[in-house]
Amino acid sequence: MRMPTHESRPTVDSSVAPVDTRMPMLPLALSPARMQRHLRASPSLSRRLDAHAPGLGIQAVRMRRHKPGMRCLIEYRLAPSAPIGDPAALVLLGKIRAKGLDRYSHTVQTRLWHRGFGPDAEDGIAVPETFGVVPELAMWLQQKVSGQPLTEHLTAPADPALAPRIAAGIHKLHGTDPMSDRRHTLRDELRILHRALGEVATQHPGWSGRIERLLAACERLGGSLAPGTPCPSHRDCYADNLILDGTRLYLIDLDLYCLADPGLDMGNFIGHVTELSLRTYRDPNALADLELALEDAFVRLAGEACRAAVRTYAMLTLVRHIAISRRIPERRPWTPALLELCEERLGVASGRAR
Repeated sequence: MRMPTHESRPTVDSSVAPVDTRMPMLPLALSPARMQRHLRASPSLSRRLDAHAPGLGIQAVRMRRHKPGMRCLIEYRLAPSAPIGDPAALVLLGKIRAKGLDRYSHTVQTRLWHRGFGPDAEDGIAVPETFGVVPELAMWLQQKVSGQPLTEHLTAPADPALAPRIAAGIHKLHGTDPMSDRRHTLRDELRILHRALGEVATQHPGWSGRIERLLAACERLGGSLAPGTPCPSHRDCYADNLILDGTRLYLIDLDLYCLADPGLDMGNFIGHVTELSLRTYRDPNALADLELALEDAFVRLAGEACRAAVRTYAMLTLVRHIAISRRIPERRPWTPALLELCEERLGVASGRAR
């Protein structure tokens, strides 16, 4: 095993080793020395690292996200025996799941990378390269890509090329050969809404009547939609899960990949844009031009028949944000505004108790 020989020792951020009884592997994953041994103990991982640059060793470890009892994202900076700014440096992201190694996501992303979503993709639409798995830590690894989440671009001055680019990324995924038989139907979407908003109603009985009317309206909306032919879908497609690096667009976090209605992904994206607009500008219509541009760009690729599904899923996503706002402390002040907005858009605002 070859380790960096420069004088600076591997660094670990100050938030390491959180107490998480469902994820006892975290202290090991956050230890540079332990993780280095795991990387070199795997012949396939060791070969991948040496192919990038001989003698790579971990220089820094940073915990990027941690959802206690569920999952954790850890960043590893590796470099050969040279300063940390060496151009051969490699940054990997390790994804750990409490209930066990997520081979499904690793396999989906690996296959996409080899089927037109790699670095040689002529359209510049790609996924990050996977690097392998560390079963002992319930972890799989991928290379960190450069660029910024699209969220940072949505509120910037309008770029007329942005909406077509997003639509092209979604449509390209939809056109791939299926890699799973997992399905997500409109009935599944409504079931998720009932469960999530039911929890909100239990916690806030004063809203229970309004939530009941909202759910009934969602059922009516869903019942009016003719189902589309299921296609490979992201199912968690929103701005944070698309990375823009110049002309390159990366799709990330494909954990929920499945077969679903073609309108799901763009509808989900637009629903998130509406919620972002409300929080950022205090006006849900501030980004309406972008929303329409996204819808039109996608329909040009997928066909006019998809427009109704895009709008339906956008509305259902916005309703789901009522529950999301209760789970994220800094968004809780926006729950009443979201509730009122959804009532207005679904036509159930009249006669409600204030």
